[in-house]
Amino acid sequence: MLLQAVHHIAIICTDYHRSKTFYTDVLGLQVIREVYRAERDSWKLDLALGEQYIIELFSFPDPPARVSRPEASGLRHLAFAVADITAAVQQLQDKGVETEPIRLDPHTQQRFTFFSDPDGLPLELYEVRD
Repeated sequence: MLLQAVHHIAIICTDYHRSKTFYTDVLGLQVIREVYRAERDSWKLDLALGEQYIIELFSFPDPPARVSRPEASGLRHLAFAVADITAAVQQLQDKGVETEPIRLDPHTQQRFTFFSDPDGLPLELYEVRD
């Protein structure tokens, strides 16, 4: 098996239009394509970050809730790299998104923080400096 890269991350949301607004207007991801699948009563939104295809956002009627506490088994969180975490946090807060206090990773000495998408999915901003 010769893995090349992560291709995409699939997210199922409970309110398609609210989540679409969050990922595009708040986080700034670009829409690649949007498809309504009538046979499944489901939307599928492909999103990119810059030139990279990154997220498939799905909606389904009445999806079951999933545990999303950081220490639950399974996917812990989705992290986005930023050059200036202070500015990124301010941009989120200006759009009404609550963030945790910025912390310092004791192993890498990089700064990071967490926030949530509209369904409570934990998201992280991780400062990556040259």
